[in-house]
Amino acid sequence: MDAIDRQLIGLLRADARASIASMAKKLHVARGTVQNRIARLERDGTIAGYTVRLKPQVDEHRIAALMTIAVEGNRVEAVLRTLRGDPAVEALHTTNGRWDIVAQLRAESLEAFDRVLGRIRQVEGIASTETSLLLSTYKL
Repeated sequence: MDAIDRQLIGLLRADARASIASMAKKLHVARGTVQNRIARLERDGTIAGYTVRLKPQVDEHRIAALMTIAVEGNRVEAVLRTLRGDPAVEALHTTNGRWDIVAQLRAESLEAFDRVLGRIRQVEGIASTETSLLLSTYKL
């Protein structure tokens, strides 16, 4: 995957129903390029399917977590680029202090969540992680 693939995945995550033409315009590439890249990403399993994003109240049965990530050296941008393409990553935040990045994660089951953790921990440039499952959410 290159930078255009990651940007394309980001566009699809934001709106999987976006037109090929609008994505091509945003990526500054030809429509055929977008169509070919989507087909390749689907064929090689990077894009496993398309889904609907629900309000949190409707989506309460999914497992949610926060992962704090320490990055080696000056690799924050490279790690962010890689994580942006992961379908389990809902949001990324850079921060100061002990951790460089906080990732909001979601998965359908504990088994799926275990696979997500394993996949993220293998990202080149990640030194260490700490993950907390979100058990309850309270509004102020």
